[in-house]
Amino acid sequence: MIKFFAIVLIIFTGILLLVLKKRSFKKLINKSDLYSIKLNKNNKFSSKKNSFLYNHKEREYSEFYKNSQRNKMCSLFQGNTEDKLKALKIAEELSDKSTLSILRQGLRDMSPEVVKLSALLIRKFK
Repeated sequence: MIKFFAIVLIIFTGILLLVLKKRSFKKLINKSDLYSIKLNKNNKFSSKKNSFLYNHKEREYSEFYKNSQRNKMCSLFQGNTEDKLKALKIAEELSDKSTLSILRQGLRDMSPEVVKLSALLIRKFK
């Protein structure tokens, strides 16, 4: 009887180790964003956190928040260069296909900073 419980305990421990190992392996894979575009450190648009543009993980925002940010982005893009850069930062935050029209307009802008940031942001969709 003791041998039976020892065998069951060994099997249970083996299964538990496999499950925990699999979870840690999935976490390791999810942490590495191999296909993200990293901003240059000398680029003035990069944040202090050395963030990546358009992470593969979808951020969870409510529809109300997304719509308000899209409206804000569209109104800001009608202004001067600094407002356009703010609008592109909102597009980076939203990181979905609804921002493509603004990014395409940014590619045709007269300001080189706006064109450069728009080109960096639009790469995800190609």
